[in-house]
Amino acid sequence: MKGLFRSLRPLGSFRSLATASEASSSTLVQPVVDNLPESSTSSVIPGKWTPYTQRTGAIARKRGMTALWDNDGRRWPVTVLQLDACQVVQHTPPPPSTTPTPSSTAHLHTLQLGASDRPEKTTSAQLLGHFRKAGVPPKYEVQEFRVTQDAVLPVGTEISAGHFVPGQLVDVSATSIGKGFQGPMKRHGMRGLKATHGVSLTHRSGGSTGQHQDPGRVLPGKKMAGHMGAVKRTTSNLLVHRIDTALNLIFVRGAVPGSDEAFVSVRDAKKGVVYKAQAGFRKGKEQDKWLGQGVTGLPTPGMSREGAKKAGWEGVVEWAGKGQK
Repeated sequence: MKGLFRSLRPLGSFRSLATASEASSSTLVQPVVDNLPESSTSSVIPGKWTPYTQRTGAIARKRGMTALWDNDGRRWPVTVLQLDACQVVQHTPPPPSTTPTPSSTAHLHTLQLGASDRPEKTTSAQLLGHFRKAGVPPKYEVQEFRVTQDAVLPVGTEISAGHFVPGQLVDVSATSIGKGFQGPMKRHGMRGLKATHGVSLTHRSGGSTGQHQDPGRVLPGKKMAGHMGAVKRTTSNLLVHRIDTALNLIFVRGAVPGSDEAFVSVRDAKKGVVYKAQAGFRKGKEQDKWLGQGVTGLPTPGMSREGAKKAGWEGVVEWAGKGQK
């Protein structure tokens, strides 16, 4: 991790949030938006983000944590995420609906993304054929994301850190660090028993775990000692403090689950972006009020590395600060 931070080049000229949010994604191949579902809104423009646009996420590597200072001099702990050769491997359109009332997700497409190139000699023959068909190198990690039709990316597109705008909120999911078998105090935060006299060798006990003859058993779901960690966890509404399009780095405020070098999935925050923008749209608010934090829109259908270069995102783009544009 220290080696990564040493490799970060000195900061270049900072771009304001308005520059990041107004950058157009027209450098990508525009998706086909014919026959969009009613749930997506009738005013869809190719390449323009709407509150009902569901963009793809990205697969990143957790490189560690550091600290950054904002324009007001406040120190913020941030987690460094790197998009390591994150490419679209497969596109699966939605199946034709056979029911008169299709579900709310029946219209969604599926994009399969892969990250981190791996040697062919360590890849199975089945996976090699799958990646060769897509025309991309073999990948260590593969995940799928559901997207709307106006957010479909072509197969082979490499997603850049510019896919996420500084100032927006993201949800980060990963497998938490395994802690092994732990007691109730560490696993569930119980207070334990008294540490003074009268308690013999049960200071960290969980206390009573059952009742009397009725019900005469330990109820399911009782908080007890057991295996801790190594489960999928999601941290919601993390603010994107800075992006570096040269090194493909995303700096998000706060901690994210998983160990260093672990794969994490990053996507637009469900509560802080999707639901908030849809609520503002229904209330008739102006577009610059949908997301807040000075963010007026998101790159749609996405931002590739080539698109970031053509848009002029050469270097570091940092959030201008609360109340700034």
